[in-house]
Amino acid sequence: MYLLQHVELQVPSPKQDEVLLKMEATSINPFDLRIQKGIVWPFLPRKFPHIPGTYHLSLHLQTLHFSSMPNISNAYFRSSAKEFFVGAGIDAAGEVFEVGSGVKNFKAGDKVVAVLFVSRHSYSSGLCYSDLSASICYMFDNMHQTRVSDTNTSCRHRFKSLAMANYYEYILQRQNICGGGLAEFAVAKENLTVSRPPEVTAFQGAALPIAGLAAHECLIRTPGFNYEKTGQQLNLLITAASGGVGQYAVQLAKLGNAHVTATCGARNLDLVKSLGADEVIDYKTPDGAALKSPSGRKYDAVIHCATGFPWSTFKLNLSTNGKVFDITPTPSVFMTYALQKLTFSKKQFVPLLMTPKKEKLDFLLNLVKEGKIKAVSDSIHPLSKAEEAWAKSIDGHATGKIIVEP
Repeated sequence: MYLLQHVELQVPSPKQDEVLLKMEATSINPFDLRIQKGIVWPFLPRKFPHIPGTYHLSLHLQTLHFSSMPNISNAYFRSSAKEFFVGAGIDAAGEVFEVGSGVKNFKAGDKVVAVLFVSRHSYSSGLCYSDLSASICYMFDNMHQTRVSDTNTSCRHRFKSLAMANYYEYILQRQNICGGGLAEFAVAKENLTVSRPPEVTAFQGAALPIAGLAAHECLIRTPGFNYEKTGQQLNLLITAASGGVGQYAVQLAKLGNAHVTATCGARNLDLVKSLGADEVIDYKTPDGAALKSPSGRKYDAVIHCATGFPWSTFKLNLSTNGKVFDITPTPSVFMTYALQKLTFSKKQFVPLLMTPKKEKLDFLLNLVKEGKIKAVSDSIHPLSKAEEAWAKSIDGHATGKIIVEP
């Protein structure tokens, strides 16, 4: 079982290069769930952006279980294999409440959109022990007590219980994070924050960052694709096109030199068609399961937003140099890609590893402002009922983005 818990913390204080946001909206991304469950550990969150909270604790060498969960973040999630403490919500739309001393481009009252990600890393190692019935947490760093606290704010230290029957060596990776979007306030890095035009609502802003950036990244990595509609027309396949990333992928692809084939469920065929897809296939039909284009086209690129499908299915439908971009890659995708690189394969299964950039987010936000792309909302939930939003995301059949508003 994975748990989401509401807790109260002091309002964060922005550091020199950060802005404090009064949250207006955030959205939930499917990849949040993968990180929560530890599916991509140790690849994430050690080196790449992950769901932001107050701290992230990544335990190596020995699985540790807690009898009392440290109350140190917006929310916590429990896995049978590892413990992750995170505050959920990478996408953020809000109003600047306070700025750090080094911030030059924003002031209190500005409406913004931001991506909330890890800012700092630190490590400690040593021995730890506990009494299984203990209710107070002591982490011993070389036999000296280490306080687990919320260093993103100036709040008081909190101690809980770390339950282990024996001594174990541990390596504890601490990541101080900029705050979570599932909160009333969050802090964001200035270099991942952009101004939100008056024409763009908080909902539109919160629905955009990760989903829009992922779709955009796949397209600009596709050889021959451009937004000027010059050169040869490319044939693209977008799976799960009614989802968060898929909806943007369809719209962005049609702004460029692409013919778009899309898959989705039967109830969303008309929606995906309205977003601009040239061909739409019900994924439950034989052609949908085989990913076959109704017009017999071979795909120059696939933006794979669904789960499943073996490489063999993609390979049959790709052009000579076709690429499949997997937006939520599993370890097997990384292994397939590595083997293909070693064997100089022209057809490749490419795991999407994305580092958000301010200029790319600004580019997409302007497209929203100009009405060239739009956000599709599955549902909007108040922060007090964030569990419902999370459960809907876990279900995996959302149409568009799931939004949470304070």
